[in-house]
Order: sequence, then C-alpha cells, then structure tokens
Amino acid sequence: MAKKLFDILRPPTARGVLSPRPRPKLLLVVGLILITVYLINFTSHGRGYHVIPWRSRSAEGLKAETEEEKRIRETHEQALRDEFADEYQAAKSLPGNDAIYGNTLATLISKDIRSPEHDAVLTEAPKKPLGFAMDKPYVYNPYPAYHSSDWRKKHRGPYIACQGANGKTVEDMIVFKGHPHDFPPESFGSYDLLNMDGNLCFERETRLGPYGYSTVLKDGDPINWDLVNWGDLQEKCVSLNKERYDLTGTPNPYVRTVYPELFGAAEYPPPQGVSKQEVRSEHPIDEEQRKEARASEQASAHDNRGTTTDSEPEPKVEQRTAVLLRSYTGKKYTENDKQVMRALISELNLRTGGEYQVYLLLHVRDSSLDIFGDDLTYKYVLDQNVPKEFHGMTILWNDRSVWDIYTAMTEDNERSVHSAQWLSVQKFSLEHPEYDYIWNWEMDARFTGHHYDFLQKLQSFAKKQPRRGLWERNERYYIPSYHGDYDHDFRNDVEARTAGDQVWGPPELPFIKPIGPKPPVSSPEQDPYQWGVGEESDLITLGPIFNPVGSNWIIRDHVWGYSDANHDKLDLPRRTTIVTQSRVSRRLLNIMHVENLRGNHIASEMTPQTVALLHGLKTVFAPHPVWFDRPWNGTFLAKWFNPGPRGATGGEGSPMGWGRERRYQGSTWYYRADPPARMYNNWMGYEDTHVGGKAWEEKHGRPCLPPMMIHPVKEVKQTQPGFETHFELAYG
Repeated sequence: MAKKLFDILRPPTARGVLSPRPRPKLLLVVGLILITVYLINFTSHGRGYHVIPWRSRSAEGLKAETEEEKRIRETHEQALRDEFADEYQAAKSLPGNDAIYGNTLATLISKDIRSPEHDAVLTEAPKKPLGFAMDKPYVYNPYPAYHSSDWRKKHRGPYIACQGANGKTVEDMIVFKGHPHDFPPESFGSYDLLNMDGNLCFERETRLGPYGYSTVLKDGDPINWDLVNWGDLQEKCVSLNKERYDLTGTPNPYVRTVYPELFGAAEYPPPQGVSKQEVRSEHPIDEEQRKEARASEQASAHDNRGTTTDSEPEPKVEQRTAVLLRSYTGKKYTENDKQVMRALISELNLRTGGEYQVYLLLHVRDSSLDIFGDDLTYKYVLDQNVPKEFHGMTILWNDRSVWDIYTAMTEDNERSVHSAQWLSVQKFSLEHPEYDYIWNWEMDARFTGHHYDFLQKLQSFAKKQPRRGLWERNERYYIPSYHGDYDHDFRNDVEARTAGDQVWGPPELPFIKPIGPKPPVSSPEQDPYQWGVGEESDLITLGPIFNPVGSNWIIRDHVWGYSDANHDKLDLPRRTTIVTQSRVSRRLLNIMHVENLRGNHIASEMTPQTVALLHGLKTVFAPHPVWFDRPWNGTFLAKWFNPGPRGATGGEGSPMGWGRERRYQGSTWYYRADPPARMYNNWMGYEDTHVGGKAWEEKHGRPCLPPMMIHPVKEVKQTQPGFETHFELAYG
C-alpha cells in the first residue's frame, strides 16, 4: 500500500503539464478550483485587462494538516530524498562524472569556432613567454568602440581613458581560445542565448595577474597596494567623463504621488534646502500632479517599447550602475578577495570611463559605535575592518541608520539584516539618485570571465524579453537539452503549460497602487510577444523567480503588512529567488522604499521580486550557464529541478523546499554546493579532492575554465595536502 502511494506521489519522469502529480485527496479540490477559475475567467472579464487573481487560502481549500497527513507527507519526502541520494551515488560510475573538474590548457579544442562578432573582440597578444601555455594568448576587448564616429554620434560626451592603480591606462585581459575537450555542455542556461562566447578559457595568472596575483610594477617598483585609493581613482574617472552622464539624478517621487498620505511623514533624504519640519507642513499634490510625476518617473526609467524612427537619434545621456559589494565588520579579506575587487573596479569603472562604480557596502554590526556622529569612530571602523586601499569606496551603515528611516517596521525579525538586507540598498539609492541601476553583489560570488561582458550581456538579454509569458518563463530553469531553443521551443512549451493563467499586469489589490504600465491589450493572447521588447528590466536575477507558496521553502511566510480587513497577509501573491545577487532599477528601489515606509515588508529573498509583481514592473531571470558534477540528461534535470505545477520550479514539490535542497549539492550556482569552491581552488592552483596543486599541474597542465558565474566561494587560500571541499547541510 505504501509503495503504491509513493508511486502516485513521486515526480513523473516524462514531461507533462501537471508535474508532480497531485495527491488523490486533492483531486476533488483541484477540480472545484478549476471550475471556479473557468467561471471567473470567462464570465467576469468582459472588459479591462486580465491580471493575476488574488488567491486566498480559504479559496484554495487549505486546512490544518492532520497527523496522518503529516506522517504520509514526511514519509514521502524522505522517500524522495533517498531516491535522489541513490541517483547521485549511482551517477558516480557514469561516463562524464566529475567532468567539470581537472580541465587544463593542455586539452583545448575547437579554438577557432566562434561568430564574427565574437572573433572581432580578440586580437593576438604581443609575444612574450608564458611558461604554462603552448597556445597563443589573445587580448580580449569586449568594450564598445568608444572613439568611433558611430559611438560618438549616439553619446552626449566623449570617452576619456582612465588611469589604473599603476598610473597607466587599464589594459585589457588575456584569454585563450577554445575549451577543454572533456568539459560538458551547460546543464541550465546557455552561452548562445546570452550571446556570450563560451569557447574561451581563462586561467589564473592572465586573469588576475594585473590585480595582484602577479607582481605589478609602478614606476619600475612593485606596487604598494596600501597606497592605492580605489575610491579616488573611480571619482577621477567619472569626473573626466562627466559630460556623458547625469551625475545628479532625480529624487524619489512616489512618497508624494502614489501614497500622498505619506508625504512629509518620512521623506528621506529631505529635499535640498528644505528642513524636515518644512516638508511636513506642505500639502499633498493633486491627482493631476501625481499623474505627471508618475509619467516623468517612468520616462526617466527608460521604459521604451522598442519603437524606432528613421530620424537620427539624439545623443543620449548614458545610464550608470552602482555595484554594491556586500560585506560586514569582522570579515577577513583574503588576497583573492582583494584581487577580485580590483578586477571589478578596473573592468567596470576605470575601463568604461565611469559607466559603473563599485562600492563596499559595510554593515557595522555593533550599533553602539557612533559612526555617523564621530569622524574618529568612522575611521576606526575602516582601519579595523577594511584594507586601506578600499577605504575611499567604502560606505558604512548600521541597523539604527535604516531603522530610523523605516519606523513602521517594528518587529526585530522583520527589520533584521537577514530579513531586510535591501533596506541599506534603498538608503544608498536615495542618497545616490544618480544611479539608474544597482547590482547587489555577494562577496562569495566569482566570475571567471570578463565582468563587463557578462553584465552587459545580461542587460541585453533582459531588454529583449517580451512581457507575455515572462513571469512564467522566469519561474523555471531553462534546460537546453530538454526544452530546445529558448525563443521558440521553450517559449511555446511554457505557453502551452500556462495558457489562460498567466500574469498580465499587477494583481488588483485595494491597498496597492501599481506604478507600472498597464498591459496594452486585455489578454496575453492578443499580444504577439511585442509588449516589453526594448524595455529595460527593473529586476535581473541569476536564479528562477518562483512562487514560494506551497513550496515548503523555509521563509515563504515571512510577510509583514500587505493586508487589510479582507485580505490576510499570507494570501499575498509573491515571488522569490535564492541568492540575492541581482540588478535592481532605481524605480523599483524607490517603490520598495515607499512600501517599507507604509509597513509593508517581506523577507529579503522575496522583496524586489514581490514588489515588482505587485506594481507591474518588468523582471527577468537571465539563464546564465550552470553545470552539475553528474552527467545528468535534460529529462532527469526537469524531473528534479522543475517539478512544480505546470513544470515550474516553485510551488508544491519545489527543490528549494525544506529537506530538498541537497539536490543542489553538485551545482555550480546555489547558496550551498560543492563544485564552486572545489573548482575555484583547483583554478587558483590549490589541491582539492585529489585535483590541483603544483605536482598535479606539472603532470596535467594549468587549469582553465570557461566564463562562468559560481557561488559560493569562501575563504580562498592555500589548502593543505589531502584537503577536500565538503557540502554542508544539516538536513536532506
């Protein structure tokens, strides 16, 4: 009997619209829901546009779980864990197991297979001996042709090259053509989809040498990094290129316009030359002014619809992006941490003439330290916690500094940094409105390739995405070997699974006034995948934006506010992404700020995703390449990683649910996994799990990796003989 029950509940191996199969006890309820949805959709929407419905818990027929149901569920969950563990162990004996490890320059193949576009950014490097490589090195320059007449016509000011740490202009990096012959194709995501050249290999010395891995000379002597001021170098670079940018920005309009009852009560920062007392005494603006302000903000957010004209385009003011490296007092910075930070600054700010600017956003855990009232205390915290070279780009914050802004957030768990890590980002954005976008960057993430190329390709991909079916594509992994082509096969598959029940505009909630645009037509089916094409995305994530309701994800119900007399907070439609590394627009941060002022809040991993959903803003999960250490095919990956309703990764059966996350043990991108640290250790020349180290390299060659984003990578340092990275998870 038990075995039969497990067979019914087990995720199916074949593709299907409903996966995993619902429990038999729920079939009647599901049938009633489908009938209700049908009646609502086809009898109540004669006019207007279709939006996602409010799904109350009572409407879904949810009730308290009985002890017997709990026992059956827990037994089923354990059976799934055991099955996956058996599959993981059995796959060790398959050809291609651990193929992501131990790849070197000595095994490169297909060196000249690339598109003309990708080939154009590679030039043969000046000949100088590289004792670790037989292949020709190439200079990699993915930047625009800044001095071309075409670029000059489209931009308001000229590009002026900036000096790096050694007093010279920043040099482009060195790469090798080809990929190791045993390196497997992507499990999730795709190079081709993002228009990235995945047929390149990066090794440590040419990648990080200019940033301290090798000796860097300045005026003929080894550079003293303590004498470098990265904050000053970035500011000088922006100043040289100031004609290209709007370095002032615009204040947050939404407190005054969307929820005028808030106006003056908690405006932060107050308008220049206006005291908080004066702000509080002003009167809210009228509805016409509110509409004008909203239209102005949407225009400033570059919310174009992809239209073109035959006239010559006006030179444009370039957008700027801040990259916030998230850190905290007490962290010890390894040499690799510092090398990666120098690379980010050089590649994103100095080489682009200030298009990006990198900051270290440091959480001061001890709120008793008067960092804002005493300059000596501020300097003391910097001296004790930040390498000297990064002092000039570090911004300190503490809990009190954000609690004083968001006074409606009163519960300790609600406003803790774990639940509210975006508060400090919102504060930064309010104080620096000159940035159109902000990358929230985790210190334990590593990208082996070129940072500028990667971020630009993510932005371009997101901008091309149509809004029709976007939330539904976002909520699942794109598996090339299973889904086929992204823009045709994958899109059609998602459409077939979700037709008639797609997000199309924000939900109609009486306590939310959406700031995003309304859909141009009443249903997705009327839009030929055009709405949103050419529109910048307000949120770009590196993982699926999934529905946590019913997922058993551990903090799915961490919701505060977002309710009224007729709507319980746990009925709120919401979305989330695991790993908070993401790009957020100023527009989204502005309305996140306002919702927090109102006392509406949701756990950090859900914050920008859910606010974007509620306000009708564009969000995109950019499917960057991800690998596993096991040679699993697409059907297997779809079964275990997109097992939710309609083939999604969220909802019931989600791999992010409690007790299911060990499925990510062999992944290159998650918050806990083996491969990121192990691959990076080997790449840096350190032994890890019988691969890497000096003796190993003398036999096999210098490790190299394609451009790949990996996480987590912590405490990169020389390992001891016999060292092995181990996956750590208390359950599953």
